Amino acid sequence: MPQPPQPGTPAATASQQIDTGHFKAAESTIAAALAQSNLDTAQQQTLLYQRERMRRILLDFKLDADAAKARLRKQIPDLTDAELAKWDNAGLLEKQVIDGRTLYFNRAPGNLFRLSAEARARRKDPVPFNDGPNEVLNDHHRAIRAAAISTGSTSVLPMREEVTQTLTVNADAVPAGETLRAWLPFPREITGQQEDVQLVAHAPAAFATKPSDAMQRTVYLEQKAVAGKPTVFSVTWQATLYGRDFNIDPSKVVRSPITPALQPFVEERAPHVVFTDAMRAYSKKVVGDETNPYRIAQKLFAAVDTIPWAGAREYSTLSNIGDYTLHAGHGDCGEQTLLLITLLRMNGIPARWQSGWMFSDGTYNNIHDWGQVYLAPYGWVPVDVTFGRLNGDAKLEYFYLGGLDAYRVAFNDDYAQPFVPAKTFPRSETVDSQRGEVEWKGGNLYFDQWDYDFSWHRVGASRGDATAHR
Repeated sequence: MPQPPQPGTPAATASQQIDTGHFKAAESTIAAALAQSNLDTAQQQTLLYQRERMRRILLDFKLDADAAKARLRKQIPDLTDAELAKWDNAGLLEKQVIDGRTLYFNRAPGNLFRLSAEARARRKDPVPFNDGPNEVLNDHHRAIRAAAISTGSTSVLPMREEVTQTLTVNADAVPAGETLRAWLPFPREITGQQEDVQLVAHAPAAFATKPSDAMQRTVYLEQKAVAGKPTVFSVTWQATLYGRDFNIDPSKVVRSPITPALQPFVEERAPHVVFTDAMRAYSKKVVGDETNPYRIAQKLFAAVDTIPWAGAREYSTLSNIGDYTLHAGHGDCGEQTLLLITLLRMNGIPARWQSGWMFSDGTYNNIHDWGQVYLAPYGWVPVDVTFGRLNGDAKLEYFYLGGLDAYRVAFNDDYAQPFVPAKTFPRSETVDSQRGEVEWKGGNLYFDQWDYDFSWHRVGASRGDATAHR
């Protein structure tokens, strides 16, 4: 895992040059530093990763102004230059100036319709967004709350799922006969949230390493590439999943003493959780004079919930995800979560990361990030600021601040954690672990060289009564 550049080092200089769009200068900084004979391996890797970061950014930002306009005109055929300039000047079309050339994020045209009601109204075919069914209040939330109240349990309505994830490497991505190393995410055993996790099958059949209990848990497999054919890895597992609801009473919440076990979760953790001046100013504006930990968490949750979701750049290209989200004016689930974690920790409220995969009784599924917050006397409770407040029932509005639907699986109980066995080359996703990772002796295989998919089915009937966690 590449380490954050240390202040005052050439890598830190290169990182700042990259963030400000001076790629040629960054390349000169990197080349000059690598030419020094006294660099240790860690310093070399940090510098080389900054070079790789530039390559990945350029994969994310491929559109010039004409290409961005052409994409928008597919949905707004009569788009005017004035409209485009207005949205662009308002920062609704993410772009970077790289060595004097303005390049737009590949997903900026699609993101515009999430960020601007005016732009949405101009679409010729206003197709609804493909959002998850649990992002709006529904009977599943109501059933979880009812079961939690009737049983007195915080883990209810279990259902057992069997899931298969495949990772398919493009044909001829590596020379024939070379060994591909793959890491596929695997669920963690989490009492009351997901239990009885069982490995059912995997391909290839020969194991390299069975799943460890790492914070970012994986199944590790190896397979030789065959000329002209894609290389397919897969893993099938089962787990019993629970809906969760702590139904928090704010009057009972007290500020918890920060024990050694909680201490890491109120601290900064560079590069993505940093208490910047801008972060402190935002927190003060939102929190005001509130002292109740739940009410502070509620205010911060509500504030971050107003930041609209939009498709994100690859996390590995961002030098500080929390800060980026604060200033970008939009963010995806992981970006919103890291911003909320930063704000909670800044206020002395322990917060930590979870992430994995979510699904439905239909065809919808997606990778997803959320978190947990520590609220005494309840302990660690779920928080999903991306799903945010649920409109339609005041009693369930803050369900996702202390509750969780059962239609998700956590692969990760932390972010940016090493794999077991370790990867030799920097990961495609340096923060999260949901899609998988692949490498060979020649280097890492990035996302443009392979794809992934999930399939799933219920193997234990969902219990819609008040059955609770044992």
